[in-house]
Amino acid sequence: MVELGEVQVAAYLSERKPMGRFFFRNGLPSVVAFPSGCKTSDCLIRFEGELSVDAVIDWFAMAVLNLPRIFYYSKESLGPRFLAKSSPHKVKVIFFSKTGERATPAIRQAARDYWNYATFACVLWREEEFSVWWNTFGVESAPAVVFLKDPGLKPLVYHGSVNDSWFLDVLEQNKQQELPQLRSLTSEELGCDARGYSRAGRDTLTWYCAILAGRLGPELDSMRETMRRVQETLSKSSELKAASEDEHSITAAVALKSKRLTLSWLDGETQKNYCFFYLNIESSYETCGPRRVPTDVPRLFIIRYERNATEDTFKVDKKAKSIWEFHQQEVDPAAQLSVTYNGSAEVSRIIQWMSNIIEDGDSRKHPFYRVKTPELVPEDAEPFWSRGPQGLLSKSMGTKQKIQRTIIRIYDYLGDPRIGPALLLGALMSFGSIWLMRTQQNRSVQSSQPSQADNGDKLKPRERCRERNASKCNLPPSITDFEPKDSYQMPLSDSD
Repeated sequence: MVELGEVQVAAYLSERKPMGRFFFRNGLPSVVAFPSGCKTSDCLIRFEGELSVDAVIDWFAMAVLNLPRIFYYSKESLGPRFLAKSSPHKVKVIFFSKTGERATPAIRQAARDYWNYATFACVLWREEEFSVWWNTFGVESAPAVVFLKDPGLKPLVYHGSVNDSWFLDVLEQNKQQELPQLRSLTSEELGCDARGYSRAGRDTLTWYCAILAGRLGPELDSMRETMRRVQETLSKSSELKAASEDEHSITAAVALKSKRLTLSWLDGETQKNYCFFYLNIESSYETCGPRRVPTDVPRLFIIRYERNATEDTFKVDKKAKSIWEFHQQEVDPAAQLSVTYNGSAEVSRIIQWMSNIIEDGDSRKHPFYRVKTPELVPEDAEPFWSRGPQGLLSKSMGTKQKIQRTIIRIYDYLGDPRIGPALLLGALMSFGSIWLMRTQQNRSVQSSQPSQADNGDKLKPRERCRERNASKCNLPPSITDFEPKDSYQMPLSDSD
């Protein structure tokens, strides 16, 4: 806060008219902000709206902090405009509010930090729409927060006011789906990357990743629900005791508990190169790439990663001498072997198959086969607000602020009392230059007239011939051009 009595500071923060007078355009109090990297008064941002808490907070979050705006949706627009357009791999977070106030800067900051994992929306609560929200999400009253994860999974609802620290903790716990998606952002985190390490640690030499691949649709949603039940069965201790009777089933449970086994799903249409790399079969077009056949068949496969401990401890940097040595240096450090599941979609069968694969991979010595795995394609483009207003025109000012400042300066100059005499002087100088140019042209024309007359007298026959058509100038005389000697004028009668 700066009082108006601090003349030097107030003058530094105020605006200046063309005459040099200091003033505040919208009166007092006036709110200004220095963005990051701004060290002079020329790049500061001024608040131009109405001085209300909601307007100032929105201006501060958008213009100064460069945080995204969380929009409100009605019951008619929430489905087609938010749920349908959101990425399928992101968690949907919906805030229900009674007052319709804007999201706080802390929530907007969370929306910016977690934009790779979640997308946010706001809904204004009305009592007459209670049945809609209760049947859809299970919301009884507002304020409330709803987390929508995997398709077919029951929404997670929290009633009551939202505390910033509490909300960040809940968001961190629920940022991933129950069955996480294998993406370029989460491949190393899930341990499904031959370039990284296992979730169990860097000392782990062998680990596994079970991936469900398919195109988005009801078939994939149904199989994802089956894989969630597989994961839930392996993670619950009560069901593990019941499954301990089967020696093969307990192997997958122990691997999942020790983080040597990860379950995930893959978008086969977006990650088509990655999908075709592991499902190199004739019917892989039913799972990978764009939809070419009417049927979609999700497929489950498991990848065994093996790291050679001697290569991690002893690495020698050498230049590639040939194209073959260069190709060998490009392969991934971990060896990979993949197996596709061809059984039924029963939870017990899938668990038994995974246990058999893990037991076989841990007990037997397989060939150390290394290849170059295709890169996972980033599924989300960079949001427009991530560039910030600083990157549009300059380091401290956005496009909107630049245009507004230009318009304001034009109005300031139009109100300057010196603009009238300046325009009059410019008009007089323009008319004077025009009169001077015309006067010089008339003098040059008058001075060149005698010479033109003399030349005209000498060349008059030729010019007269040139002006006529070429067909009439040098024609031979005709019989009608001369009057015969015996000709006479015929007298005409009165009637003629």
